[in-house]
Amino acid sequence: MFKSITRSIMVATLLVLAAPAYSLGSAMQIFHCSQDDETTDEQVDEIAMAWLKAARSMKGGENLQGYLRFPVAADTGENDFTFVLVAPSFAEWGTFTDGYAGSPAEEVDAKFDELADCTKSTLWESHEVK
Repeated sequence: MFKSITRSIMVATLLVLAAPAYSLGSAMQIFHCSQDDETTDEQVDEIAMAWLKAARSMKGGENLQGYLRFPVAADTGENDFTFVLVAPSFAEWGTFTDGYAGSPAEEVDAKFDELADCTKSTLWESHEVK
């Protein structure tokens, strides 16, 4: 799974560089994932927590927020869940992704990959509606 996340983060880094300098919203990357047949939601939650803890130990990752979304009633195709990462700014997201290779978070990737595949992701700008 996280081999795909590593690849997606590299793509996201390129997109961040192409993002407008005036961007004031948070960076949100959404990974579309499918669980292996024997993997439970609880196992996904545990490995996601381990990954987020490792990611928060990195420069630029200190303020990352992570969310797992499991569908209740939805047509999600082959996706079993989404893993959503939110950074307060594209600057922090860029700092985080720049240091991803060889990082503590990348070390957790192999364990995540044993439980699920996250082959597609999208990067969004998000801001609160007031």
